[in-house]
Amino acid sequence: MRQDIDSLAPLPVEENRRSFLVTKLTAGFALAVQPVSAQTITTDSSGIVAGEVKIPVNGGEIPAYRAMPAKGSNFPITLVVQEIFGVHEHIKDICRRFAKLGHIAIAPEMYARQGDVSKIENIQEIVSKVVSKVPDAQVMSDLDATVAYAVKSGHGNINKLGITGYCWGGRIVWLYTAHNQKVKAGAAWYGRLVGPASANNPKQPIDVAGMVGAPVLGLYGGDDQGIPLESIEKMRAALKDAGKYGEIIVYPKTQHGFFADYRPSYHKDNAADAWKRLQAWFKKYGAA
Repeated sequence: MRQDIDSLAPLPVEENRRSFLVTKLTAGFALAVQPVSAQTITTDSSGIVAGEVKIPVNGGEIPAYRAMPAKGSNFPITLVVQEIFGVHEHIKDICRRFAKLGHIAIAPEMYARQGDVSKIENIQEIVSKVVSKVPDAQVMSDLDATVAYAVKSGHGNINKLGITGYCWGGRIVWLYTAHNQKVKAGAAWYGRLVGPASANNPKQPIDVAGMVGAPVLGLYGGDDQGIPLESIEKMRAALKDAGKYGEIIVYPKTQHGFFADYRPSYHKDNAADAWKRLQAWFKKYGAA
């Protein structure tokens, strides 16, 4: 697949030989988010095929959760990019929701080389011990491999490729739509837009606004303490200045993680509205 950001090129061979620390997805929810809320949504598997698969990547393979209709083929491909908590039950459920809509949805474990965050109770430790060590280049490469897996399986239609991500994964949505020009549409849920550069994160979404190759729908909370409204306005301006089309919705009096039905931050009405907007967006731009 074509790569459009030089700084997000594939990892060197020696880096790809890193041992894989996560070979199997966690069951249930990550320790850091428990206890889960009583309003947690659970989507059943009737009419779909859902479960863990292995994705061949540089240096080995990573676990992923895949869900798709039980009958048919040539489904729209939807990449589902995890929160900082890894591919736990909430992300798996989102994949099943997409499968019910007729997609093949795949959530690859993006931290497989760096560590298992599901057993870490403290969010700050998750960030310092694992998340901060994950290179964007590795993520781009692994998502490319996930798309290739979906196509090779015979079930995925590369001409209807979409991506959505939450929190940590929301930032990745912006980067991947700049990286892979085959993406038709993206939906970024409360992902960071600006920030300092580092060796593992050389560019932020605002830095690649001019390279975004597909319309991205941004879904953000007005009371998100980690994503200032000023940064959202900067991203809107950067997209406009670059002549790129995207739309960022900001829900007033809404916190970070408002789609996470298993957490206190969940906002039922805004989550439902955003989910409808995502579906309409994907249909409008050819990812459904």
